[in-house]
Amino acid sequence: MILYQFVNNIVVWKSTPVKGFGVKISIGARLKEERERLGLSQAAMGDMGGVKKWTQIKYEKGDSSPDSVYLALLSKFGLDIQYVVVGERSMSALSNDESELLSLYRSAPLAVKAAALAALTAGSSASVSVNVSGNSNRVAGGDYHEKKK
Repeated sequence: MILYQFVNNIVVWKSTPVKGFGVKISIGARLKEERERLGLSQAAMGDMGGVKKWTQIKYEKGDSSPDSVYLALLSKFGLDIQYVVVGERSMSALSNDESELLSLYRSAPLAVKAAALAALTAGSSASVSVNVSGNSNRVAGGDYHEKKK
């Protein structure tokens, strides 16, 4: 269930779905993630947003929701408001090289995109494969090997 409340006439979702298999991360969890990304303590981030440390803690725990003034103040210090509220990173939160890479990827033909993904995933662990055995020990899926009799 997704809970919401009104903050300055804006609906703020307490738990917003993000890309993934039904994974929900609360605004408080994303706020904490942003604080850690910026290398700030709870007290420092609270001060920058015009609130006390305990208010910052309540925001991160999900006991209360930040208002637009708080978010606007923190955006001046690099907080990604779009990520905190919606769960998707804004382009401005990307580093220059990440932004350039994404721009080039989006404008590339499909074959180049496939090659780029293959290069980036080459070092990752192998995906799980399914082998189906039938008569004569033949296998469908994976490498094909036939036992010598």
